[in-house]
Amino acid sequence: MALRVRPTALPGVLLVEPEVHEDARGTFTELFHARTYAQAGIPCTFVQDNCSRSRTGVVRGLHYQLDHPQAKLICAVRGEVFDVAVDVRRGSPTFGQWTGARLCGDARTQLFVPAGFAHGFAVVRGPAEVLYKCTGFYAPDDDRGVLWSDPELGIDWPVDAPIVSDKDARLPPLARVPAQDLPAYEP
Repeated sequence: MALRVRPTALPGVLLVEPEVHEDARGTFTELFHARTYAQAGIPCTFVQDNCSRSRTGVVRGLHYQLDHPQAKLICAVRGEVFDVAVDVRRGSPTFGQWTGARLCGDARTQLFVPAGFAHGFAVVRGPAEVLYKCTGFYAPDDDRGVLWSDPELGIDWPVDAPIVSDKDARLPPLARVPAQDLPAYEP
C-alpha cells in the first residue's frame, strides 16, 4: 500500500493520503492497515469505529475526552468536510492553535488527530459520511468540548449558515474551560 503522510501546522496532527486505485469498475482504497500506518508514524490500536452522516452546512465539534482520551483517524467517504484539530493541552507550546484540512470522499484523504486535541468538522459538500477510528471508547460522562465559533481560536469555517447542535452551541470558549478540564501536555 502506498501511503503519503504529511505533517500539518500542529506537531502530531498528520494528513494521510492513501493510494486510490481506479479502473473502469470504480475505485478501491485500503483505509487502514496497522503495519503500514505504524511504519508511517501512526502506531495506534484503534478500538472503536464511528460513522456520521451530515448535510451541507453542519458543524460538529469541537470535542475531546479528558480521562479517556482518544486519538482519531478521520476520513470522509462521501461528500466533503473541512476537518479541524485544536490543541487544548494545557502547557503545550501550540495551545489554542488549530489546523484544518479538506477531506473528500473521492480522494479518501484522512486526518490523524492525536489525543489531547479537540476535533470537529464542517460539511462543505453533503451529504457527507465521515468515518473515524478511535483509540479509546466513547465515555459520555467524560465528553468535553470547546465552542466551535470561539473568536479567540479564529477558525475559518467554510460554511455560510452553520447548523450546530444545541449541545455544541453551549460549549464554552477555550479561555473559559477550567484548567482541570484540559488535558496536560506531555512532551
